[in-house]
Amino acid sequence: MTGLALMVALASLRYFSLNPLVFIPGQQAAYLANLGTLLLHVGAGSVALALGPLQFLGRLRSRHPRVHRTLGRVYLVAVLLAGVGGLGLSRIAQGGPMARLGFATLAVALLIVTGTATVAILRGRVTAHRAWMTRSYALIFSAVTFRLWLGIFAALGLPFEQAYAVGSWTCWLINLLVAEAIITAARTRRPVLTPAAQ
Repeated sequence: MTGLALMVALASLRYFSLNPLVFIPGQQAAYLANLGTLLLHVGAGSVALALGPLQFLGRLRSRHPRVHRTLGRVYLVAVLLAGVGGLGLSRIAQGGPMARLGFATLAVALLIVTGTATVAILRGRVTAHRAWMTRSYALIFSAVTFRLWLGIFAALGLPFEQAYAVGSWTCWLINLLVAEAIITAARTRRPVLTPAAQ
């Protein structure tokens, strides 16, 4: 998972070359007209995508809590900027109204979920914070799953415009379902007591 996230984050940075040939076919004119919003979304999203997995490392949290908090703040700012950029780009997305609504809903959900995670940790609710951060990263990881879904739909023969529209929803709704399964599993897991601890 981390490898895929890093690959997509690095591949997305090609947009900073400002070469229209690297843009999605059919989106070149729209992207050039909204270059600032595009680079905000891509740059901040790449940072969040790359940093997210580090925040789930138990050793980092326990041994280096200051590093965890600092990376968390960077992740929070990156998500805020990526969400705002994504919301701006959603109005020009390929795939018609269905795709535009899918991406806009994803951006709003990302902002709400990450905001809820932040409020939880500020109130000292660590378990709730971890659950909401799991949801937040599931939404950020949609950058990866969207590309996977496009490949799957292309293999199934779905026209690009339709694949783009359907992918704009499946890329994050299924991720959230997986996140909920992970959260539920963590809640039901019972700590194993060693003889010394009993």
